[in-house]
Amino acid sequence: MARILLLDDEKVARSVYGDFLTAAGHEVTAFSSLHDAKLALAEQRFDAVVTDLILPEGDGMEVLEYTRETHPGTEVIVITALDKVAPAVRAIKSGAAEYLVKPVAPEALQHAVAKALSARTLLKENESLRRYVELLENGQRISTTLEHDKLMHHALSAFTQLTGAAACVIAGRPRDGQSVQASQGVSEEVQQALTARARQLDPGDQPVALPDPPEPFKNAWAFPATDGGVTFGWAVLLFSGGVPESTKSSATFLGKHLALAWRNLGRFAEVEDLAYLDDHTRLFNMRYLELVLEREVKSSAQTGVSFSLLFLDLDLFKGVNDTHGHLVGSRLLVEVGRILKGCVRDDDVVARYGGDEYVVLLRGTDSGGALKVAERIRRTVETHRFLASEGLSVQLTTCVGVASFPEHATDKAALLDMADRAMYRGKRSTRNVVYIAAGNLDPTPPQRHSRSEAS
Repeated sequence: MARILLLDDEKVARSVYGDFLTAAGHEVTAFSSLHDAKLALAEQRFDAVVTDLILPEGDGMEVLEYTRETHPGTEVIVITALDKVAPAVRAIKSGAAEYLVKPVAPEALQHAVAKALSARTLLKENESLRRYVELLENGQRISTTLEHDKLMHHALSAFTQLTGAAACVIAGRPRDGQSVQASQGVSEEVQQALTARARQLDPGDQPVALPDPPEPFKNAWAFPATDGGVTFGWAVLLFSGGVPESTKSSATFLGKHLALAWRNLGRFAEVEDLAYLDDHTRLFNMRYLELVLEREVKSSAQTGVSFSLLFLDLDLFKGVNDTHGHLVGSRLLVEVGRILKGCVRDDDVVARYGGDEYVVLLRGTDSGGALKVAERIRRTVETHRFLASEGLSVQLTTCVGVASFPEHATDKAALLDMADRAMYRGKRSTRNVVYIAAGNLDPTPPQRHSRSEAS
């Protein structure tokens, strides 16, 4: 059964057409004036409109245009006594589902209404299918994105376009606490306020309505990004009006794919980290040092902030292997790594260069500051008793070379070479010493890095 609005200024026509459609099982509401019909359309939902073309206070084209503007899914059938082509063409071009000429047989009217309703149903099904496919495509695009910035772009676009939200804030739950990942359509102040609210939400798998949405929004909902019982964050959507259940289901669907993307990002980061870690000491390896050096050189060139490199080599490490064996020597290298990390800041980078050599990148540090850190490391290594917990008390010293960007070099390869040369000067002199780079330093022998240094 369909709800049909019937508009005709002739009482007989309203009675006849109304009886036709009622007998066919439809619910018919009849009007004689354009004004009353518009009021009804503004207040109620109809599946179809049947209207006469010629009316005392206007014409059926006004009803057609008003219906198409305010209720795009409602079909309109135009009836007229004018047996002319021009009005028919005009009505069809304006979106009428059918154009009938009086007198209209009951069968013709019933057929026109049934055809219009079938077309409406088909369009709704097609629209629903298109929406479902669009949701699937966007969900897949979100869940398979392994770059953070692209993920946030895809997620914001999908949440706003497929839910009709006027604004969106995506807040994740990384290990160090919740933080804003991305936003669209809100100021920074509103963004921070919404993030604070999301932080207070208990992890769960159900959407939550947020009270007192910020102006000018009427509704605010937080949709969890949950996968496998773990809530990775929330998508907070702001709406100018009400929130239909279909919108909530779409946002919930996208939230699950966002959670899967966050989980995949975490796994990918773990695998990526393994590729940049030294297998033995679990410090960063040279592959990572190359990347971070390149980034640091670019950043320093743009900001004018210096950074420094320390190149370290343990003195007479071969003697440890000869005396205690290679297993003890390997454990000692791990302990050296822990000491180095304890002597620098969390945002500095400690990498194993190879064998018993290490490189430390000191961010935002000039040569003066780097010399102080280098001397701290030298003294700490000298006074430390290695492998004491295992009943040993191995003593070591180290040579440290210092080079700063841009004071000593302006590209990463040259900077690393200058630090290496400074360290090697110590090797050739007293050992257990710190040297800073200088222009007159001899290059290190090519064969030195092909083996663990014995001297």
